[in-house]
Amino acid sequence: MTLRLESVTLGYDGTPVLHDLNGRFAPAALTGVIGPNGSGKSTLLKGLVGLLPPLAGRVVREGDDRRGISYLPQQAEFDATFPITLRDLVLFGHWRRVGAFAAIGRSLRAEADQALAAVGLGGQESRLIGALSLGQRQRARFARLMVEDGAVILLDEPFAAIDAATTADLMAILHRWTAEGRTVILVSHDLALVRRAFPFALRLGGTTLAWGPTGEVLPERETADV
Repeated sequence: MTLRLESVTLGYDGTPVLHDLNGRFAPAALTGVIGPNGSGKSTLLKGLVGLLPPLAGRVVREGDDRRGISYLPQQAEFDATFPITLRDLVLFGHWRRVGAFAAIGRSLRAEADQALAAVGLGGQESRLIGALSLGQRQRARFARLMVEDGAVILLDEPFAAIDAATTADLMAILHRWTAEGRTVILVSHDLALVRRAFPFALRLGGTTLAWGPTGEVLPERETADV
């Protein structure tokens, strides 16, 4: 499944933040969304996932969307004080397939544990999320995305304030997702990362400033982060 924008305007309480967006996200590829603070990057992701209905235009889902869209908000929106274990956090990823109140059987627990092992948290399934470092919590949130099994994956600043080793491990997961045919759209302030690892980029500044191959959107002469 891929996403296409047709004259989409997004905002809050009737006030636009993003104006008249048109374009199609490359399927089975990484697209980095960049722009200064207030340019509408997080607003765009909320519009794509359906949390924010467009003020005008429409977001079109192309292809089979039965697997849906998975969305990872910024760490600041994640309540690490909630008394929940790593395994239970990841088990929430099954809701699309089994419903919010279905019984969780042995196979689903095994799948959650496998996802935790895949992000480097094997053997820590019973730890409370509040006892984890920022990087460990982000690994656990990626494990939940694995269990959700979305066809499109949206991530809002997933590498903010985490160490280089964790970033490298999670980037490897992103590349694996696109190899499996998933479309990944990621908000980042890090121009160097987007230039190095993302084949496509979308640059926002209240509207579409540039959208396409990263080498065209982010020419080498630009060195400052946005």
